[in-house]
Amino acid sequence: MRIISGKNKGQRISFPKNLPVRPTTDIAKEGLFNIISNNYTFEDISVVDLFAGSGNISYEFYSRGVQKVLAIDNNSKCTNFIIKQSKSLEMGISVVKRNVYKFLEHNRVNADIFFADPPYSVDMQKLNCIIELVVNSEMLNDQGVLIIEHFKKINFSDHKRIVDSRTYGDTSFSFFK
Repeated sequence: MRIISGKNKGQRISFPKNLPVRPTTDIAKEGLFNIISNNYTFEDISVVDLFAGSGNISYEFYSRGVQKVLAIDNNSKCTNFIIKQSKSLEMGISVVKRNVYKFLEHNRVNADIFFADPPYSVDMQKLNCIIELVVNSEMLNDQGVLIIEHFKKINFSDHKRIVDSRTYGDTSFSFFK
């Protein structure tokens, strides 16, 4: 896993084999960040990384200039790893160990981008719950977006809040407003 762009460009991050994660591939991550960079100025936005896992996406946002990054994951091995790597990389990423659904239900957090990378085994009902909790509860700032990373066979094309979807290999990103 490596950071693609920004002040930490090219830096490799090795994560322990016992972390229950599936980091976003470099090709998919590069495609995602090209889309984001065409729509946002990184220095001017805030980001919430749901199901943060290894912190791969959080590190990329921070490296590109986002100063307010909040990473949330339920697994203590993951959150401890993100805290350790954030310090090592001199990044001010905030980390919360909590169930993502409970966090969204009980905390009022506003951001420009909510990025969610739930386990690919999560069913459509849970994915719709994320959309409901973030988009419909007005957590997104004006012009904000919820991005869900998911297996390409999941189809959101009929969802009333979808504005875009892109696929890179087996990985899809769906954008909701």
